[in-house]
Amino acid sequence: MKLVSFLFLFCCGFMAKGQISYEPDETLVYKTTPQTSLKLHVFKPENHKKKDKRPVVVFFFGGGWSGGSPKQFYQQARYFSERGILAISAEYRIFSKHKTTPFDCVRDAKSAIRWVRGHACELGIDPDRVIASGGSAGGHLAASTGVIEGNEEVGEKLKISSVPNAMLLFNPVIDTTEKGYGLKKVGEARKTEISPTSHVRKGIVPTLIFHGTADKTVPFENVQRFTKLMKEAGNSCDLVAFEGEGHGFFNGSFFRKKSTDVIFNATMEKSMEFLKELQFIAK
Repeated sequence: MKLVSFLFLFCCGFMAKGQISYEPDETLVYKTTPQTSLKLHVFKPENHKKKDKRPVVVFFFGGGWSGGSPKQFYQQARYFSERGILAISAEYRIFSKHKTTPFDCVRDAKSAIRWVRGHACELGIDPDRVIASGGSAGGHLAASTGVIEGNEEVGEKLKISSVPNAMLLFNPVIDTTEKGYGLKKVGEARKTEISPTSHVRKGIVPTLIFHGTADKTVPFENVQRFTKLMKEAGNSCDLVAFEGEGHGFFNGSFFRKKSTDVIFNATMEKSMEFLKELQFIAK
């Protein structure tokens, strides 16, 4: 009987430990808005210290700028933190809760990158190795921090750049015109204002994109065109296509219970290779 009780407690403890590993180690408020306070969900490498100068990746969840949760990228965040990178899954305002627009979302994303860089010493990160990442509408926000000029939050310390040093994008909304996704939400009159494909120029940071060829939400053509425009402008941009995969294919088993993590692992391994090539992490 004692043995059974011990095994039961051991198994429960093991499961709890596994579950806790996908929870943030700390949450920090990075912005106070009229609607709410916005937090960063922080995942720390083992034995992380403030004196460290580690690279940092900031994730933005998907949901059409209307819904979603930072939990979408908890598994990715833990993956990176276990490999020595400080990882953050950021909150931002969404229409379903805050009646905000995609333009507000972009300002929040820029605020998050700026706050992280401005608090490099407290976070133990290198302000010159900031990676913006996200999926779908969150991928759009990550791309906007690296591509869209202006649309900064009033009153912030604009001397601190909101531009990341690299971008990791998962089936990102990259064109908000009639050729892509989001026209009804941004409006005809402002359809190119925060549409990354309309703002490609020389000097945009190195970018890696993951996208399914069968995506019916964000056409694969959009990222093909963006990649072509980036390369023509002299920027580094690589597109990793996942044949026959639809929207949201990259989600791990923590967020999508039916996922086998095969694709999740593939995207994470490719991401690590990308960061090694940039010398953000050791080879």
